[in-house]
Amino acid sequence: MRSRLPLLAIFPVTVLTIVLGAPFVLGDHPVRWEAGSAMPKIVLGDTEDPTGPTGHTADNAPASSPSSSTDARQVTKPWKKGMAQWGVQLYWEEEKNKSSDTFIENQARKHAKYLIGLGANSVSVSFPFFIENSTSNKLSAGAKTPSPERLQRVLKVFKDAGFRTTARPILAEGTLEQSKDWRGSIEPASRSAWFASYQQFLTPYLKAAQDTKADTFVIGTELNSLEGDAGWDALVSYAEKAFSGEVAYDANWDNYVSRRINMPVNHLGVDAYFPIKVPDTAPVGDLVKGWNDWLDKKATGPLPNILVSETGIGAMNGAYHAPGDFYARRALNPQVQANWYNAVCQVVQDRRMQGIYWWSLWFDDDPNTEPDDKVASRMDFAGRPLSEKAIKSCFSSDYAGPGTATTS
Repeated sequence: MRSRLPLLAIFPVTVLTIVLGAPFVLGDHPVRWEAGSAMPKIVLGDTEDPTGPTGHTADNAPASSPSSSTDARQVTKPWKKGMAQWGVQLYWEEEKNKSSDTFIENQARKHAKYLIGLGANSVSVSFPFFIENSTSNKLSAGAKTPSPERLQRVLKVFKDAGFRTTARPILAEGTLEQSKDWRGSIEPASRSAWFASYQQFLTPYLKAAQDTKADTFVIGTELNSLEGDAGWDALVSYAEKAFSGEVAYDANWDNYVSRRINMPVNHLGVDAYFPIKVPDTAPVGDLVKGWNDWLDKKATGPLPNILVSETGIGAMNGAYHAPGDFYARRALNPQVQANWYNAVCQVVQDRRMQGIYWWSLWFDDDPNTEPDDKVASRMDFAGRPLSEKAIKSCFSSDYAGPGTATTS
């Protein structure tokens, strides 16, 4: 039973209010491009594509649970460079009463089998770390932070099953809520001290990722207020010496569309929760158009350098207007979630993006059980037949991937 709500709200209620209120002031474009933004070290896709996407309607027929349709223990088509990343964000908070190594390895195998049933070739393990308040210079592990040794065990299970693997530490927001801050608004009193503390925290996790030959280590996620800081240069350089895989950064969707992301990494992901002003009955084509309208604020045409590193939506009425609202519990509407998944998948293929990671699976849960909709998060997709069918259809598509992406 998935009874817990995730701690990782992509933006707080205050930010959501501003974003959703902006259309009434600015028209159809809640976030404007800041033309004077600094040039990035990564230049995002900027080529034109004269062809436009077409919408598809979702199939309403329910599907059997993916894990029940296969006993496969290995990814059918392992990811190779240039292929699309078809993945899921697996969020892991340590639970004291579920602390044995046997339990976590069994959970990892259970999720691996479920994801193989969906047709996934990639998994990103997201886990929290903590800060005392928005001006604190010290970052640390907490009771819910998995140890580097246990992260290594889990990554190894997925790697052995043939998955492309990512380690993704993410700043938890529980201590920031009282001051109405979020991870994207922190302002450390001493940025140099903050980066030194962050490096100390990351060091053993970089080693765990290196020892399991993970493909990617996400050096930061949605840290809007710190993007472009000079401290990233030394931290990324340090990470690249400790970890031989790809060092990435995942930007929040609002910063992505409103300015250039100046981060010294070799890969950029976007946590994409674009609000779209359409009714619950809108066809998939309208959702595709809404996504393209947002992406066009950055660049039109193909985006072969960009990964949708995180996206999802609640299976409920009204979710299109605020897909990143993790805590709302409006009337259940699984078709809303399924249509959103179908639309995002189409956009990724039409614009030749690097792939998708759906938010999310909760590590301690059993993905093979139906969600208890009285208590489960509306963001859950495991156990929702329409959503599982949409994901499986996406992951089995003919889209091979963007090829070898280049950066400049």
